[in-house]
Amino acid sequence: MVSVCRGTACHVRGGGQILQEVEKRLGIKAGETSQDMEYSLETISCFGSCALAPVMVINKEVFGRMTPTKVEAILGKPHNQ
Repeated sequence: MVSVCRGTACHVRGGGQILQEVEKRLGIKAGETSQDMEYSLETISCFGSCALAPVMVINKEVFGRMTPTKVEAILGKPHNQ
């Protein structure tokens, strides 16, 4: 499960770009599951980790101060290419 925070602090610090990059990398939109059933993507109103904004969580591992480049490093190549 990949979760992207959509809270105020994350939004202001680029959370929308993080969500777009995750969608691109996984080839799915929020609320969907990849065809191989490896990933599901959801958005969360707030993780309560505002000091680390923007935040992404994979399973129970928190990734803070995310950038599109960090998303690429964590998730790898886009699934739709």
